[in-house]
Amino acid sequence: MLIKKEYLSQPQTENCTQNIFVKFLEYQTLSVDTKSLLLISRLRATLEWTDPDLAWNTSVYQFNEVILPVSKIWSPELHVTNGITTEMSHSSPDLLANSKGTVIHSVIINAQVICEVNLFNYPFASDKCPVAIQGWSRMGCGTNLVFGELKTVIASSGEWETGNATLERKRSDRNFILVPLSIKSTQPFITLVLPSILIVIADAVSFALPLGGGERNGFKVTLVLSFTMFLIILNDELPGDGECSPIIRFHFCCCLVILVVSMLWSMVMTRLFAEGRFGLFRQSKGPVSGNAGGGKAKEDEEVKAEVGVDVLGGVKDDAQMLRKVVNFLEALDAKTRESDRNQRFASKLDHIFFWFYLICGSAYLIIMNSVMVAYECSVDHFEFWY
Repeated sequence: MLIKKEYLSQPQTENCTQNIFVKFLEYQTLSVDTKSLLLISRLRATLEWTDPDLAWNTSVYQFNEVILPVSKIWSPELHVTNGITTEMSHSSPDLLANSKGTVIHSVIINAQVICEVNLFNYPFASDKCPVAIQGWSRMGCGTNLVFGELKTVIASSGEWETGNATLERKRSDRNFILVPLSIKSTQPFITLVLPSILIVIADAVSFALPLGGGERNGFKVTLVLSFTMFLIILNDELPGDGECSPIIRFHFCCCLVILVVSMLWSMVMTRLFAEGRFGLFRQSKGPVSGNAGGGKAKEDEEVKAEVGVDVLGGVKDDAQMLRKVVNFLEALDAKTRESDRNQRFASKLDHIFFWFYLICGSAYLIIMNSVMVAYECSVDHFEFWY
């Protein structure tokens, strides 16, 4: 008899609304897409409503309850207002109706919710996302949801975990589930933040290598190239941008700049250590003229005279020879003193830069990690209602 009535539309009342009592609502976060900023959720709801047209006289039909196919009578539809996709399915092809017209049914909702998660503090990010649940309504007519018990399935969703969700409302007709989300920071900290800190520390320790020989420059170039490859590999792993973009991108940029500046400084100091000047290019020698060639030949003859014996004239005067040897040794000693002075000056500058690098680098790492943990960036999650 009830099936033959074919009541496939909402029960009509004087105020054009139908109260739907959501006796039980279970929420579960399936995953969080940090690239697309989507919250993928699953909800299971037990609904109860009264349809006077489905009531019957128990004296005629001696049954207090009957099971009806859900496709033969009207059942309410629930929507996730801020979801880009919402799929509602019936948990069973049948529902339960009693003689007073009260109907009980369960539905399952799978939704992808737009949630601009605050990722500024990544990998120490946490936020609360609303999942707005509404029934059908238009111009004062439709369904009005009255919520009962809410249960949250606490489970880890990849690197995110869900806290206890709560039922909230902005207006009498705007209900939402407020879902607290927090990232499990251990893994992203180990794979993203810790390597960058260790590479900067290794670069600071590399100042212990000597300026001469090129070992330090080679080591610093290797660090810069390694960190660049590290960023290229992790590019697809970093979260997407939003109103609060992850500050870890800025951190990586600063680390790369620090490494490059340290590498360039080491190259300049190596040049100063070896040649006593900051020039980027070697001074080129001009073309050799004929007179210059003669002078060179004459100079070569004098050098030979300093250390050798004149084959044609025999042994020269001992005093003259001794004077030239002394001049040669004094010039060599002056050159050695100048080289030592350049090396001491370069080493002093290098030590000053090292302490400046160490103090500023340590302060930067402390401040950056403090900002990652403590700073809060506000995001308006209710723009879809404006």
